[in-house]
Amino acid sequence: MIVGGGIGGLSTALSLRAAGLECVVVEAARTLRPLGVGINLQPHAVRELTELGLGPVLAELGVETSFMSFADRHGNLIMDLPRGRSAGYRWPQYSVHRGELQMALLAAVEERVGPVRTGVRFEDFEQDGDEVLVTLRQDGRVLRERVDVLVGADGVQSAVRARLWPSGDPLRWDGIRMWRGVAEADRVLDGATVLVGGSNTAAKFVTYHISARNPRLLNWVAEVKVAEPGIVAEADWSRVGRFADVHRHFASWKYLPVNITELLAATDRILEYPMVDRDPLPRWGRGRVTLLGDAAHPMYPIGSNGGSQAVLDARFLARCLATHADPGTALTAYEEGRRPPTSELVLAHRSLPIEKTIALVSERAPGGFTSIADVLTPEELTAMQAAQRGLSDSDVRALNERPSWSV
Repeated sequence: MIVGGGIGGLSTALSLRAAGLECVVVEAARTLRPLGVGINLQPHAVRELTELGLGPVLAELGVETSFMSFADRHGNLIMDLPRGRSAGYRWPQYSVHRGELQMALLAAVEERVGPVRTGVRFEDFEQDGDEVLVTLRQDGRVLRERVDVLVGADGVQSAVRARLWPSGDPLRWDGIRMWRGVAEADRVLDGATVLVGGSNTAAKFVTYHISARNPRLLNWVAEVKVAEPGIVAEADWSRVGRFADVHRHFASWKYLPVNITELLAATDRILEYPMVDRDPLPRWGRGRVTLLGDAAHPMYPIGSNGGSQAVLDARFLARCLATHADPGTALTAYEEGRRPPTSELVLAHRSLPIEKTIALVSERAPGGFTSIADVLTPEELTAMQAAQRGLSDSDVRALNERPSWSV
């Protein structure tokens, strides 16, 4: 049983089915709808989804990303990083609408696995020998069902994680407020670049196109440092933001690539939430219960890697369950393979190394610059490239040559 019908949960269902294993997905929402804004799928995730037969779907939905470019608050270019196939990977990087990707995964699950059981909320579990007794609630009725393995793929505020770790596992906020939205706009740069302006040590604005069907559809993210780091009780992912609250941080920008004021005004619905994560866990589960995706390793969304890591979890979990006779042994192998690299990513995202370099540009050239060589040394630029690649990239040769995880 997979708890959660998001990208991680649906990818898990498809991966298990491809490996010859039966599963069921339960989702608390009564209806799965194409909600959210843009995300990026890195080549390591695109490889896994392609091996599940979804390559043509991704190409139809998303924009194949060519570069990730960093600029100051005036739009002056600091650094270009080639992405996807431009960087030598056999698979592209895609910028895509999260809701459209989820709907594509849902359609594939319904075709290959069966219907997702919506309106079903996870409440608790008990382990009994070779089974897990799961307590669910649907329309006020309590349901108790026995499964071989329970996978919590229910997001940052995971109910399964809360049962495994009922205390000492708070949401940690870094003091950065995020606003996100989608609107139609003129093409930014080549129409396939993730453009990052400024630094979230003060204010940062990110834009990228997310639809092959509608080339004008532009995703934007605003990040502003508003408080000191601390612990928050919860994070509301559906909170509606206000134009004025975002705009005041960027009203003085003379940002050449994008008219930020017009873009914010053209956005029908602005979302607002804190940038949060959790400390890496010493273990994800116990016995025949485990975690996956944001439920296992929530990380700051600055490396465009959260959803991609969930896809990797899904594929590796299915491989372990299909190649080990004992489910408990399989889950141990899954955790040993996936927990160390994702824990490292969580901590790397917290350090915000690239933000400090961009802030340095603003300090040295507050009025802008003609050439970045007049502002940063070659060593500083090389360190900046390495910092970003450490957050979002896999080793090109290792990924290209690694044997498939398909079973």
